[in-house]
Parts: sequence; C-alpha cells; structure tokens
Amino acid sequence: MTGAPLTVLTDAVLGLAVADLFPHGIGRYAIGGILVGLGAAVIYLGTGIIAGASTFLESTLSYVSDAERFQQHKYVTSRDWRIVFTLGIVLGAAIFAVTVQSGLLSVPFYQGGTTGELYEVAGVTLWQTDVQWWRLLAGGVLVGIGTRVGKGCTSGHGVCGVGSVSQTSIVNVATFLFVAIGTALAVQAMGVTP
Repeated sequence: MTGAPLTVLTDAVLGLAVADLFPHGIGRYAIGGILVGLGAAVIYLGTGIIAGASTFLESTLSYVSDAERFQQHKYVTSRDWRIVFTLGIVLGAAIFAVTVQSGLLSVPFYQGGTTGELYEVAGVTLWQTDVQWWRLLAGGVLVGIGTRVGKGCTSGHGVCGVGSVSQTSIVNVATFLFVAIGTALAVQAMGVTP
C-alpha cells in the first residue's frame, strides 16, 4: 500500500513534464511517428534497403554522370525508388500546405506556426517563412555536408538505424541532437531571429 501514493506522485510529475514539453498533447507526434515508422518498414520490406533520403543525390547523379563514384551498384539499383521516395516527400508537403495549412481542410492535430506570413494565391491560403533565403540555403548546405560526413541522415540513422539498434546510428543521432541543440541555443543567445 505504501507504493500507491508514490506511483500517483510519479505519474503526476511525469504528466506535468509531458505537459510542459508538449503543450498541445502528444497525439500529433504519435501519428507522425507511426506514419514515418510505417513508411520506413514498407520501404525496407519492399526493397530490403534502409529508407535514407541522403543518398538521393548520389543515386540521381548516377543517371547523368559517368563518374565511378556515382555508378556504384548500390546507387544504380536503388535510384528509381529513391526518386519516388523523394517526390513523395516533396508532394506530401505540398499537398499538406495546400489543404491543411491553408485551412481548406481542418484537422484537430494541426496548429499553425507562429513565424512567417499567410498570403493568398488563386484562392488558396499559403504560408511563407520569415527566414531569409540565404539562411535556408546555408542551412541546407551544412545539412548536406553533415549527412555526407555522418554517412547518413536522420531518416536513415534516426528512424531505421536506431530502430535496428545500430551502434553507429545511435552515436550519429546523439551527435545530431547535441549539435542541433547547441547551435539553437548559441543562435538564440546571440539574439538572432528569423
């Protein structure tokens, strides 16, 4: 009987911690996680290849470059599904923006962002970020370099690698998180805003 009050107290503290970290609930994150995990499982079961997006560039360059680096068997044999995978990411984001983000469809788990501005194009409300183009470009270049140095990205290491308990992937994900959190805190401390 003495364990019951402790359990209630522990549950209350954990509940408050979750409420602070996820003020709008965890439902949207759970749905997203389930969909990402399901997608990774379908790709792995269908192709036998880990669903990493960072090898898209190399596999695409295998169509246009005769360089030995891009003609490796792993790029040539996986390039078709990687193009479909990447188009799915881009088209999925576009469909979401045009339907849910614009307000055309209402879903309970979506809450609009707090930065950027809304504008109308052909009767559809779209959102544009306040982040300058050069910052987005610089961030993309740095992420691209990081995925090459780390031999993979968050989809390959974070979803598939950690899920399969790969020590390399666990170290890479810890490094991704450490660098990302450190960078965000440093940028915030310098007073930089979008």
